Amino acid sequence: MSSIETKPTNYIIPINMNGLKGRMLKYPSKKKNKQEILFIYGHHSSLERCWGIIQVLHDYGSVTMPDIPGFGGMDSFYKIGKKPTIDNFAAYLASFIKMQYKKRKIVIVGMSYGFIVVTRMLQRYPHMAKDVKLLISLGGFADHDDFSFSKPRYYTYLLSTGFFSHKIPAFVFKHIFIHGPVISAAYSKTHNAKNKFSGIGSDYEARRLMEVEIGLWKSNDFQTYAFTANEFFKFSNCDKQIDIGVCHVAAENDHFFDNNNVEQHMKVIFNDVQTFVIKTTNHSPSIIADKKAASALVPTHLKKILRDL
Repeated sequence: MSSIETKPTNYIIPINMNGLKGRMLKYPSKKKNKQEILFIYGHHSSLERCWGIIQVLHDYGSVTMPDIPGFGGMDSFYKIGKKPTIDNFAAYLASFIKMQYKKRKIVIVGMSYGFIVVTRMLQRYPHMAKDVKLLISLGGFADHDDFSFSKPRYYTYLLSTGFFSHKIPAFVFKHIFIHGPVISAAYSKTHNAKNKFSGIGSDYEARRLMEVEIGLWKSNDFQTYAFTANEFFKFSNCDKQIDIGVCHVAAENDHFFDNNNVEQHMKVIFNDVQTFVIKTTNHSPSIIADKKAASALVPTHLKKILRDL
């Protein structure tokens, strides 16, 4: 396949969901009778950021990835007078699946925050579970107690995201700080960015990573970013069970989560949990990960499960 054919822009089309304009990526399989795979990206993301993992999943079927409101350049829920709650994201996702797949059976892959939205959707609309052939968590979580942060760091994040989830503070922050030079100078010094930039092999890769990072901050709605972050520091999906199993991929040295807590909480929700631990020190692949680098996120045994569906 030529490099032209594998550019993500060739597979991106506009969508309009409930008055919210965004995009989705549809990467059809060239093989007949391959399964349909729906990929829901995580917090602070975009279609382009996830292209590497989409190429990996495409080996096993046709892949669709929609924007979610407030991320990837899509209109936010605030445009239609709603807040970006997990419940509203769950309702949006249920509507998207109904529109896109009708009642066809699909594989759902949720990455990090995307997985908690998928979980909430299946809890709110349990009839949808029968149409899920396989549910996959890539670095997903289930409860705010899954975070491994120290208490001072946890409460710093909780209070700061709560403050910036309001309209005026978010507006001020956006117009003062979300500019390329400011992000380059300040963001790279933060705890989270240091993890992202660790192991970068060259100045060229570091510059490329920063360019993509700046693009993400500009394309994502900052108030939505703050509100959703604040909510997942308080949420729990452990109050309702789902009659379905899950394949959960966990990073061996995840700098965000306690993997044991994540697994125990998932066992409260799902009737079966298969955990695959991958050897990485980061929560997710680099935002500039290509197919080869992203392939590590789907371990060999999980690839076999996808191949044998």
